[in-house]
Amino acid sequence: MEKTEQIAQIKTLMARLDSDINVDAGGFRYNPTSVYVDPELAEKESKTFFQGHPQLVGLSGDLPTSNSFLTINDLKTPILATRDSDGNFRAFVNSCSHRGVVLEEEERGETRRFTCQFHRWTYSNEGALVGIPKSEHFGDLDTNCFGLIELPSEERHGLLWVHPDPEGVINLEEQLGKDLDAELGSWNLGELQHLTQDTYAVDCNWKLAMDTFGETYHFSALHSESLNLQFHGNVQCYDTYGRNHRMLLCKRDIDGMRNQPEAEWDITTAALPVYWLFPNVQLMPGAGILFLVRAYPDKENPGKHVSQIHFYVRPDLVADHEIKEMVKMASQNFAEIIRDEDYLVSASQQRSAESGAIKHSIFGRNEPALHHYHNTYRKMLDMELLPLVEASDT
Repeated sequence: MEKTEQIAQIKTLMARLDSDINVDAGGFRYNPTSVYVDPELAEKESKTFFQGHPQLVGLSGDLPTSNSFLTINDLKTPILATRDSDGNFRAFVNSCSHRGVVLEEEERGETRRFTCQFHRWTYSNEGALVGIPKSEHFGDLDTNCFGLIELPSEERHGLLWVHPDPEGVINLEEQLGKDLDAELGSWNLGELQHLTQDTYAVDCNWKLAMDTFGETYHFSALHSESLNLQFHGNVQCYDTYGRNHRMLLCKRDIDGMRNQPEAEWDITTAALPVYWLFPNVQLMPGAGILFLVRAYPDKENPGKHVSQIHFYVRPDLVADHEIKEMVKMASQNFAEIIRDEDYLVSASQQRSAESGAIKHSIFGRNEPALHHYHNTYRKMLDMELLPLVEASDT
């Protein structure tokens, strides 16, 4: 984030703290709880958001060296992401061209060759078919036509994007927009290395998982003994970038910055930036660290989802083993807050939605991200947008 933008946002946060005001969405929106339980809607979301849209599958640090690989199994298309011998990022359908067996079962590793367990067909990390056992028995086959199916992929600003449809198109200029694209580039995400991760299977719709990252109104209640000790709740800065957004969660450390020269101000001291990248990503960069949260719908049940939570760090911060373990523990503690506090109430919301007794939830004036999330989803699905209702009309 540019220095002038940092200073402007920090001043806004300070002013809102002083005047006890927050961002204002201008009214309420009533969100039908059916969006969390409807199987037909879930199928449309799967096709539009997760099969027909580019996906953020990780950071450059997930493929730290030439010949490293990463597999992604959270989408209908199994994906094999590689960094080939020349250091290029590529992605393929993780499936042998012979009989369709999943080629690589390990989550991550390093290799120049991938060999199918079924018949030992072998592929390079550039996707070429390079070995067929007893080829003279199998028959004359043009190996150039039977390499791995390549998927559209792009490595940009340290982020790894893949389209799960071989015929899909990645246009990050359109998807992110000029301003957000430039801001993501300012974080130097390409220098981060993968440190640790957690996977949580949760009994709630994937959108409820996203919703919990959409406001800080709940901090003093739900997180009274955890995040509330580090953050001022119910105060933030909020900006949208097309289908995406940026929230700045106000840290209590901002209080000690008031007597510092503006030239010394740093946004990572004053706030935690939270970027929502449509449709299912929460990206939270800090001073040499980053949390990446991705929520994936269950393939069979709209009332369930899986959250992947990954933590990345600048290499010099973990050069010392003792510091590395401290950073790793802190990252796991944060992930556990999401699991044991946020997702606990999300699961309870899901039970209420499934009961059918509560027809709508309410998005308040101080919850603009929730307004933006759901109208963005609805617009993509050609659904009627949730209207803004003034307080006097309720």
